[in-house]
Amino acid sequence: MASVNPFNLSDSEEEAERRPNETVDTERSPSDGAPGPPLGNPFSPPADAEPPTLLLSSNRTSPSGEGISVSVAATSAMAGSADTRVSVDVIAAQLLRDQYILTALEFHTELLEAGRELPRLRDYFSNPGNFERQSGTPPAKDQVLGPGGPLNRAGSISTLDSLDFARYSDDGNRETDERVAESEVPSQERKNFKSSPEIQEPIRPLEKRALNFLVNEYLLKNEYKLSSITFSDENDDQDFELWDDVGLNIPKPPDLLQLYRSCGTPLPSPRDTVDVSVGVEFGDLPGNCIAQEPPKKPDLSQQQQTEVVEELEYQISLLNNEKQSLAEQIKKLQSEIQTLKRTVSSPPPATLDLGTQNTSNASPASTTASCADHHSVPPTDNGQYLDIRGVSEAETDSAPASTQNTSQPHPQSHNKLRSRPPVQFDQPNRKLSPAFQQALLSFCRMCSDSRLGAEVSRIADSEESVMLMLGRCLPHIVPNVLLAKREELIPLILCTACLHPEPKERDQLLHILFNLIKRPDDEQRQMILTGCVAFARHVGPTRVEAELLPQCWEQINHKYPERRLLVAESCGALAPYLPKEIRSSLVLSMLQQMLAEDKADMVREAVVKSLGIIMGYIDDSDKYSQGFELMLLSLGDPSERVVSAVHQVFIPAFAAWTTELGTLQSALIPSLLARIEKLLMQGEHGLDEHKLHVFLSALQSLIPPLFAVVLQNAPFTSRAKLHGDIPAIEVTRFPRPASPLQDVATIIGSREMLSALLLLYDHQLEHEGTTGWDSLLWVVNQLLPQLIEIVGRINVTSSTCVHEFSRFFWRFCRTFGKIFTNTKVKPQFQEILRLSEENVDTSAGNDILTKATVPIYATGVLTCYNQEEDRKLLVGFLEDVMTTLSLSHAPLDSLKASFVELGANPVYHELLLTVLWYGVVHTSALVRCTAARMFELLVKGVNETLVAQRVVPALITLSSDPEISVRISTIPAFGTIMETVTQKELLERVKMQLASFLEDPQYQDQHSLHMEIIRTFGRVGPNAEPRFRDEFVLPHLHKLALGNNSQAMETKRIDIATQLFEAYSALSCCFISEEVMVNHFLPGLRCLRADMEQLSPEHEVILSSMIKECEIKVENRGMADAQGSMSIASSLVGEDAKTKFLSKMGQLTTSGAMLANVFQRKK
Repeated sequence: MASVNPFNLSDSEEEAERRPNETVDTERSPSDGAPGPPLGNPFSPPADAEPPTLLLSSNRTSPSGEGISVSVAATSAMAGSADTRVSVDVIAAQLLRDQYILTALEFHTELLEAGRELPRLRDYFSNPGNFERQSGTPPAKDQVLGPGGPLNRAGSISTLDSLDFARYSDDGNRETDERVAESEVPSQERKNFKSSPEIQEPIRPLEKRALNFLVNEYLLKNEYKLSSITFSDENDDQDFELWDDVGLNIPKPPDLLQLYRSCGTPLPSPRDTVDVSVGVEFGDLPGNCIAQEPPKKPDLSQQQQTEVVEELEYQISLLNNEKQSLAEQIKKLQSEIQTLKRTVSSPPPATLDLGTQNTSNASPASTTASCADHHSVPPTDNGQYLDIRGVSEAETDSAPASTQNTSQPHPQSHNKLRSRPPVQFDQPNRKLSPAFQQALLSFCRMCSDSRLGAEVSRIADSEESVMLMLGRCLPHIVPNVLLAKREELIPLILCTACLHPEPKERDQLLHILFNLIKRPDDEQRQMILTGCVAFARHVGPTRVEAELLPQCWEQINHKYPERRLLVAESCGALAPYLPKEIRSSLVLSMLQQMLAEDKADMVREAVVKSLGIIMGYIDDSDKYSQGFELMLLSLGDPSERVVSAVHQVFIPAFAAWTTELGTLQSALIPSLLARIEKLLMQGEHGLDEHKLHVFLSALQSLIPPLFAVVLQNAPFTSRAKLHGDIPAIEVTRFPRPASPLQDVATIIGSREMLSALLLLYDHQLEHEGTTGWDSLLWVVNQLLPQLIEIVGRINVTSSTCVHEFSRFFWRFCRTFGKIFTNTKVKPQFQEILRLSEENVDTSAGNDILTKATVPIYATGVLTCYNQEEDRKLLVGFLEDVMTTLSLSHAPLDSLKASFVELGANPVYHELLLTVLWYGVVHTSALVRCTAARMFELLVKGVNETLVAQRVVPALITLSSDPEISVRISTIPAFGTIMETVTQKELLERVKMQLASFLEDPQYQDQHSLHMEIIRTFGRVGPNAEPRFRDEFVLPHLHKLALGNNSQAMETKRIDIATQLFEAYSALSCCFISEEVMVNHFLPGLRCLRADMEQLSPEHEVILSSMIKECEIKVENRGMADAQGSMSIASSLVGEDAKTKFLSKMGQLTTSGAMLANVFQRKK
């Protein structure tokens, strides 16, 4: 028996052409022998066919009636073969004819398990067209007509032999015109069409999911793991670990490789199969597999044909009875609907129903569809459509008066519809029977049996019915719109969700809105948020809580950060439209959870901004403590963008709320100050600078709202007038705000009001004082003293802390104004510092000058304003501090911190050089020494022009000072110049000055000078110009090491040796030429080792290792030169090229052992 493949038309034809004498030719039509599709299943009706119409009228077949003759012949053959028993094929045909699909499927499964696969059932369940609604159009010429209607072709082999995937597809059949077009081409062209990859059916959803699973499986098996990850990310709606997630109730098919090798042949059963030879009864063969001679017609008896006709007529009678009962049920339901409409106080708009009066003449399919409509939609959806199907069926009535018998609007209908006249059509003066009319009209190419056809065939006749139609259609439209263009659907979705009467449909539409785009970008999220706000404004707080918030809650843990970002932004955007109880409870809790748990920076940033918006609308005072904790939590976030959002949005909004509560001055600011003080107390052995920054930055962001409180609670506030000439506020009056919410004008209400208040503020401070001004008195008497006390307790050597407090005081003074700074801030600092002539020469009472109060006052208060008198005050203060600290032999850390902070801004370089020149010409050598040491700090930030014009002349002046201590103090500054300056003339001047220190006989016994020079060489040598290092630093270190061998005093000898060890350890990491290595570096190390053998044996071991490393390097270089490294030397043309090469190779010349030795010395 030849195998029959109903899915592979071309293969069967080619096989038949090769074997013309075969008894089975399933690809030839029995009626005319022409090439055509397989006969299929004559008794297999489609899922939604119209049996009476298709069975009764021969007009639905081809003109020659070939289709029905084939069906009758096949059926007669089946009946004749079942004399003694009923064959399984007859049972299968009966089940399919009566639409017992599930029973037939179970029967098919049992036959498979018994090893007796029935071709009829196999073909039926592998054909996706059997599970789609049919179009109701006449079949193609080469299609087989069964009792249930035309049978569509099975899917082509390009769908992996259909794999049963399309069984659940929602794409529907191919259009009838496509099927007709296919039937009109010759068989060879059909074979080409089937095998052409360019001409295929559109992929169906379940087919796509199945192929996605197989592709992902292929990628994993073949080690394409990154591609698999990307592929699964792009198909996030599918679980690639479970085949069942595809949605097909079949076993997992073979992998792609096996499918490719099978080349489209039918897939084997999952069970093990063996080749066997069997005998088949004639009655068990399906109708399309009956053995026949090609030239012969089937020989059927008259009795068999009569039995088939009787069976068909019996089925027709059953269907007619069912049709009548359904029509009566429809009439009953319509009468009930009319009764309900009369009882409703606000009746829906009147409708025009042009088809319900003639339902007795409607086809069973349309009648069933009408009944389904009444049951599936709410009562408000009934009768509000102009049903074009009803119109076409009404025209089939023979009586012309039937057109006048349309349902009239209800007496209580809307006036607009009541005034609309009924639609009337001209009736021809013909006497055609209704059945003939209906059969004739069936050739109109209309499709009303599918979901889409039903929607198209009835036109909405009111606003409400439009909403109902959109609610039904949008879920099917959205998945078929390109992702990049789906935001175009947002207005449609929102409008429908607002106006749709059914809560379930509204929920589905809002779910679609939030899931519209898999990973929405900024613009798409803004569009969705805009729609959510418009929806909220339209429907009110109750529906926002009931319908929108659940959508946010569902996606709070979505795997894509863009979707969680949409949730965070939605909470803020919807805050003004939510009930206040929900705003301060559910929404606040959602945002708090996301802030604590979400790992994406951009999501937490949006959460902080939404929390700020919530703080702007919250009115539950019990939530203050929760808001404060949220502020601290978000300020401690590791992401800078989150912290920035806190300062821009959250803190201003929270401060505005605390201002209304009256707790800004009484609770919020004191809480932050208490935390700073506690941090300083705990940080005596190590301050947590990050926490200090967190608290101080929050305090800094509270300065604008604090000043606004002072203005709004001033004695003059009621006298502020907005009319008249109000001068504009100077651009530099306030520091630049971090966001509009920190702008004082925004907090006050307008720039005009702020300008008027500022005029009265300055006048009040200058002329009337602060009596009765409680908010300002709190700032002066409580806040400022506490801040100054905190400043005195921070570590002056911590440049970070000094900078943070300096910026805070600078913003504080600039916000409160120049008059306030001069009359309230500066006097309090000056009282603490107590700089006066009588205590300059004593150390009593000047401990405060060594604390951070000095640099913070100098850089945070005295630099707020840059007028001439302000600059003079700053210069005088620094000169006094330098003098006082020098004469009292106090540490210079506070002065150094001031110079470092001010030196970071080039604006103050001239001012600092003026202060240092004051020290250069001072009568006290102590002050001159201090000035010389301060030059070292200033050189790094000053441009070379100032160094050449102001710094070097001052240092040379000091280098010839009568006091040797002053001269020694200039050495670090000279070294820093050698490290940072590139001007050769300048470097030569500095080199000459250092050489005079080393070679002048008067300095030969100056132990302190030698110590300072060695320390300076070790610090600047690795970063200095290589030529300066090779020709000046290393030779002089060699001389100093050699001279130290003959030092008589052991204390001086060990001091020099220790300092030389530090210098050589630092310089050993540099690239040193072979000549310098042999002549100076190695000899210097040997001299130093001789000292360390006697003074410090542990250092001697390290020195021996360093010497050995250097000797090995020298030997290796000699060997490399002997082996012909001249090519490298010849390429280094010029001194600059040599310098670049050596600097790049320097880091490669030090072995790991030497680096280890360098760090071991510090143990």
